[in-house]
Amino acid sequence: MAADAAPIAVIQTQRMGDLILTYPLLLWLARRYPRHPVTVVAEPDFAAPLAPISPQAGYLPLARGVELSRREHFAVVNLSIRPEAAALAGSIPAATRLGPVADAEGVVRVGGDWQLYRASVVHNNRHNRFHWAELNALDLIPVADMAATSWPAPRAGGPDRRHVGVFVGASERDKRPGRAFFAGLVRELVKRGLVPVLLGGPGEVELGADVARRAGIPVSNLCGKLGLKELALFGQELSLLVTPDTGPMHLAAWTGLRTLNISVGPVSAHETGPYQPGHYVLRPRMSCRGCWGCVRGRPYCRERLDPARVAYVAMRLARGEAGRLAGAAVPGYELSESARDALGLYSLRPLRPQPGPDARETTGMFWRAMFGWLFGAWGEAPARAAWDALVAAQPRMGAHFARGLASLAATLRKDARANVVPDTSFALGFAPCLRPLAGFFERVLQNGDGDAPSRLRCLALLERVAALAVHA
Repeated sequence: MAADAAPIAVIQTQRMGDLILTYPLLLWLARRYPRHPVTVVAEPDFAAPLAPISPQAGYLPLARGVELSRREHFAVVNLSIRPEAAALAGSIPAATRLGPVADAEGVVRVGGDWQLYRASVVHNNRHNRFHWAELNALDLIPVADMAATSWPAPRAGGPDRRHVGVFVGASERDKRPGRAFFAGLVRELVKRGLVPVLLGGPGEVELGADVARRAGIPVSNLCGKLGLKELALFGQELSLLVTPDTGPMHLAAWTGLRTLNISVGPVSAHETGPYQPGHYVLRPRMSCRGCWGCVRGRPYCRERLDPARVAYVAMRLARGEAGRLAGAAVPGYELSESARDALGLYSLRPLRPQPGPDARETTGMFWRAMFGWLFGAWGEAPARAAWDALVAAQPRMGAHFARGLASLAATLRKDARANVVPDTSFALGFAPCLRPLAGFFERVLQNGDGDAPSRLRCLALLERVAALAVHA
């Protein structure tokens, strides 16, 4: 039997949901590089209880990560933003290092086109249409491998499965609906013949008790009573989980429990929605949806939630009547299903398509196709088709885009003459439709300290974009 080849290290020391969104990468690594054993550096509080559902990999806590520096690796993939993780990534000998990597002097640079792109969409994600699970992997895994992956359909509800989980917590307050909403949702679910069960971690004990009290009717409250392993097992008995964007949502989707994601606050369902196909995302129809941080004083999207309308969607899903939602109008909301597009990548399929093209979505899809072409994930044809769709939806876009690219080129040349490295406000100086490219250039130049190769790369990429979109 052939000996194992050099190992692969994946560093993921973020929250529970981030770890679960790393599982597709682990699955693809095992298939693409079967002889390269994989070790994941992760928080033991998450890694240990979730190990039974994880793809094959060894796990180490960050405190023991130094053990990996004793052996040459095939690749190191750092998916964490912690300084200690960057230092560890820099200490492991490897031919390929992806994500934030610190050198001997502690200077951090980002390795990999896709990891650099991912860094560029922080606070600049209005038009990002790549899911985090795929951005974790694209530097090592071809799109064809992702497209060839079959995901089991989530378990369907039915008349005999009336229990619905309602997860009340989230990592940030603004990412979860308010207490009054959850109390109203409990009452509305009961009116529709369902049995709601409040769920949450140790930090949601008081929240769960308050929601149960506000509901004013008997309700099962398991907040703080189930560990991660027990939560995964309990989910096998539920017909649906109604949840904000949180770790247990990803746990449910990974284990086949259909989820209804109430997407509010500083999250983008395009980036962190339930990844497997067949789950549902409900979000208020607002122009600021998908932000990284609210700039309106308070998250009005949380205040737009109507318990009765959410309960109606939940009822259809819990009863196994998802088909009856096709074309359904939920006033004030966007209802989408997680799916796969023609390239095999994650998409949100609206259950009620808009009568005309959505300018924001067509712009987002253009940039996704463009970056995929620029980075070699696919050929020119998808990018050209996406540009044609964008111009068809917005006939004046061609001229507007040309002026924006000219302005971006002029700024790059001016900064090069002055030997200026852009700060984090660089992308904000351009129109929103140009910010995906300007944001990536900002990161490329910072990553290269404004050296000649980084400036030449930006100009070369700009020329390719202009050749396709302006001079086509």
